[in-house]
Amino acid sequence: GAGKTTMLRLASAMLHPTSGVVEVLGERLGQVDVFELRARIGLCSAALAARIPESEIVADVVVSAAYAVVGRWREQYGEPDHARAGQLLRALGVKHLVARRFGTLSEGERKRVQIARSLMADPELLLLDEPAAGLDLAGREDLVARLAMLAFDPDAPTMVLVTHHVEEIPPGFEHALLLRDGAVVAAGLVDDVISAETLSDAFSLPLDLYRRRGRFFARAAT
Repeated sequence: GAGKTTMLRLASAMLHPTSGVVEVLGERLGQVDVFELRARIGLCSAALAARIPESEIVADVVVSAAYAVVGRWREQYGEPDHARAGQLLRALGVKHLVARRFGTLSEGERKRVQIARSLMADPELLLLDEPAAGLDLAGREDLVARLAMLAFDPDAPTMVLVTHHVEEIPPGFEHALLLRDGAVVAAGLVDDVISAETLSDAFSLPLDLYRRRGRFFARAAT
C-alpha cells in the first residue's frame, strides 16, 4: 500500500520505527513513555470503531475516552465528563443520539460519535483515518463541513486526515502529504502539493483538478 497505515501507527505511538527517527508532539519515539504520549493523541479509525460494543450507549462511547478505555466498566464519571461529552456530541450534530445504542446508528452517525470520542480527552493531536469512508454524499458533505469548522477553531487540536479522495479534504487544512508505494510524492502547503500534476503522479493516472470555495475535486483527464 501507500504506507498510510504504518504512518498512522507511528503517529499514534502504536508502532516504533525499525530505523530512522520519529518525533510526535516534540517527543522522540523510543525515548518517551508511550502511554503518556498516547494520552495526548486522539484517534478515529475503523479498527478502533470495531472494538466499540454494539450495545454501548452513545454517551458511554464518548465519555469512556476520558479514561482511554473502550466500553463502560467500573469507571466513575463526574458531571464535568458528561457535560463535555454532551458538548462534543452537540457540536457534531448528534446530541439527540446520546441515549441510543451504538449498534443502531447509521454509518454517518457512528463516524460523528467516533470523532466526538476522539476529542473527549482534549488531545493535542487528532488523527482521522478515512473518516468519510462508507458515507453517502449527504453524509460526506455534512462531515466535511463539520471538520472544516473544527479546522478553523483556534482551540482545536492539530489534525491529520488520511483519505484517498481530495473531495474529502476540508477547507482549513493547511498542509498535505502525498504517498505512493511507501514513498513521498510531495509534501508541503496544500496549495503547492495538491495539483493535477502531483495527483496524476500519485495515482498513476492523468487527472484534472478543480477547486471551488476551498474544496478540491478531481476526475480522470479527457
